[in-house]
Amino acid sequence: MTTTHTGNTRGARPSPATTPFSVVDEITRHCLDPHEPETVHIEVHLPAAPDPARLRAAFLEALRRHPRILMREAPGPWYRRRYTWELTSGPDTDAVVTFRDPTPDALPEARARALAQAPPLSLSPPIRLEVIGDVLVLVINHTALDGPACLRILATAAEIYGGRDNSPATSAAPPRPDAHPRQPPPSPGFAPVARVASGTPQADGDGNGILVADLPVPRRPRDAPYTVNDQLMVATARMIADWNRERGGPPRPFRITMPVDDRPRGTDMPIGNGTRLVEVPYSVAELTGDDTETLLRRTAERTRALKALSRPQLGHGARLLTAPVVPVAVRAALTRQIRRALAPWTSTTLLSNIGRVPYPLDFGDGVGRASAVWFSAPARMPRGLTVTTASTNGRLHLALRWSGALLGPEDGVHLRELFEKHLNSTAEKGRSS
Repeated sequence: MTTTHTGNTRGARPSPATTPFSVVDEITRHCLDPHEPETVHIEVHLPAAPDPARLRAAFLEALRRHPRILMREAPGPWYRRRYTWELTSGPDTDAVVTFRDPTPDALPEARARALAQAPPLSLSPPIRLEVIGDVLVLVINHTALDGPACLRILATAAEIYGGRDNSPATSAAPPRPDAHPRQPPPSPGFAPVARVASGTPQADGDGNGILVADLPVPRRPRDAPYTVNDQLMVATARMIADWNRERGGPPRPFRITMPVDDRPRGTDMPIGNGTRLVEVPYSVAELTGDDTETLLRRTAERTRALKALSRPQLGHGARLLTAPVVPVAVRAALTRQIRRALAPWTSTTLLSNIGRVPYPLDFGDGVGRASAVWFSAPARMPRGLTVTTASTNGRLHLALRWSGALLGPEDGVHLRELFEKHLNSTAEKGRSS
């Protein structure tokens, strides 16, 4: 992060430190839609409810220990060349942490708010933590921050609250594999990729819906050349292929967006939007003709090769599009036009697998360790559906999130059934994970 300070005269109030938006921040900022807020939701279930005063103090101290999260969008004229973040010394609002009674409707209502009400970019920090009994619901404005960065904040808060070490098993950045595919991955060329077929949209068609589920982590041979992430990728692709086929959709190639996070997990983890996006392709023939083992091996080759690549977060085109050579308002209009024009070639869906939650999230005596952690990523059109997974204690925490203009709650239930069926098909009974 490059931080700049503006000069000030003697006796003048110091100007806040600023840093320019990253490519990811700017592209997201250009494409904001009030009907589908760009939020990430993290839901942490604990064995017992934390003490409100202690948790509030611990969370605010965690923010101070990771000062890059204390930021707001700086105002500026339309002709400015960049959006910039102002870094603040503390939160702008007392509503960073709110506590609600654990009534039967409280958690569903908190989830609904997480999907519908993005924390404003004009207030520092652009996050909101709601506590409903023994459940923490952290809501993030995805223009500014991503889920792994904010999970790091929660781990620091847990350590401050409980006095227990919440360091990850390894704080180093995940190693990049040195692998290349034995054959080039299939390319859809100029043909449009598959879209998720429409189901029964929500009544008002606005916002996102969500379904969370708790499943066993799929078993696999110890010497398997594929990972749990590859099993999740295959289950996601076949879930959507079945869904579309049931609705008479034409067979088309798939591309599934997969975030890759190369950041270290220690307290020095860079805070912001730090993942890069790669796309895993599938041909129609593979999805309809390959047996599960073959598809898993093909998927493993592709994901290893894609993780090993060095490329900008959103590709070279996005970096060019955000070059500050014309006013940011002009770039915003151009970005929205390009996004609309490229909608038929946007990837089919996004699968974001956090993997094993790297931190114990141990709040100490009286509260304990997290028993489940769910994430969900925005599901704006034209994708309209995202699949997000994390695991703790041998359990897989699945979140299906969809655009209300495309799907409804009953559709979510059926998609979950399809996902579970195909995830089970990637695992063989009697094999160890």
